[in-house]
Amino acid sequence: MLAQVLLLLAVAGMLLYFASRKHNVRMQAGKRIAFFLFLALNVYAVLLPNHTTWLANQFGIGRGADMLLYLLVVAFIFGMLNTYLRFRGSNQQITELARTLAIREAELINHQRGVLTSEDVHSPVAATAPVDPEGLRS
Repeated sequence: MLAQVLLLLAVAGMLLYFASRKHNVRMQAGKRIAFFLFLALNVYAVLLPNHTTWLANQFGIGRGADMLLYLLVVAFIFGMLNTYLRFRGSNQQITELARTLAIREAELINHQRGVLTSEDVHSPVAATAPVDPEGLRS
């Protein structure tokens, strides 16, 4: 009984933490629904552990705890893949930003040296970028 109360408090804590986050607006609806479904299944499994054993037996798994462990492994792999894809996307954005910044720096230096063509002089990048007297970007 104490374990059930502690697990339910943990689920309630996760729900409160999730609901109080300010960036939830940016989270996709599918992820929100999946998270709430996950929490509901956790409450169900805590309150009625015999049902998870019955469900595990239907899938040929001996115990409900074993089935939950298998599902946890699948969820962990999904989370790792999701994190990897998010980091990869962030790295691609950083690479693009670094390239753009390098091109702008080169345009500024060329503009200061008078190397730019007439097309480049009318570029909004060259015309609006602040430059300090020593030729470095401010």
